[in-house]
Amino acid sequence: MSESGKPILYSYFRSSCSWRVRIALALKGIAYETVPVNLIKDGGQQFSKDFQALNPMKQVPTLKIDGITIHQSLAIIEYLEETRPTPRLLPQDPKKRASVRMISDLITSGIQPLQNLSILKKVGEVSKDLREETQLTWAQNAITSGFNALEQILQSTAGKYCVGDEVTMADLCLVPQVANAERFKVDFTPYPTISCINKRLLALEAFQVSHPCRQPDTPTELRA
Repeated sequence: MSESGKPILYSYFRSSCSWRVRIALALKGIAYETVPVNLIKDGGQQFSKDFQALNPMKQVPTLKIDGITIHQSLAIIEYLEETRPTPRLLPQDPKKRASVRMISDLITSGIQPLQNLSILKKVGEVSKDLREETQLTWAQNAITSGFNALEQILQSTAGKYCVGDEVTMADLCLVPQVANAERFKVDFTPYPTISCINKRLLALEAFQVSHPCRQPDTPTELRA
């Protein structure tokens, strides 16, 4: 906790994992302080000794809250859900709750890690002459493979949002991943369900205030 008693979120404005947590904090009305961790500057501030002592995986987000430090976005969101259950991000119905966790895991384990910064750096090292083209193709393939499955799943689970008509943890995972897909120039024509849900979610205040373009560490040229 900070001197003001607020939780502290170690975050990077463009990190989709951090964005998930920012949405959860906004939805639950939890005031917090942000400590920016630039994943690119100085070779990556997450690799500093001070940050490694805080998070041995050298990743964001990391949340200090209630006297503990939590890593991994879904673990953070589930802790917030268990300690601050309003509004609910996991449905009471166990079948719907399973669907929420299934979709969340599909995105956070089956798509995002395959196109994150550390993997793309490795991909770029394999083909240095065509680095950007190779990285873009890799990211697009990883995302479209996951989105092909996700679109099919959402056709059976979605209402207004990913699972029914209430915002859930699955929606917190979806919107940042769609933003990644847009950044990597993925064609959304095959994904009408994903696109419609994303559009509805981006109209909600919690998704707007947590957006990468509105963070303390957002570069001036990317602010909105």
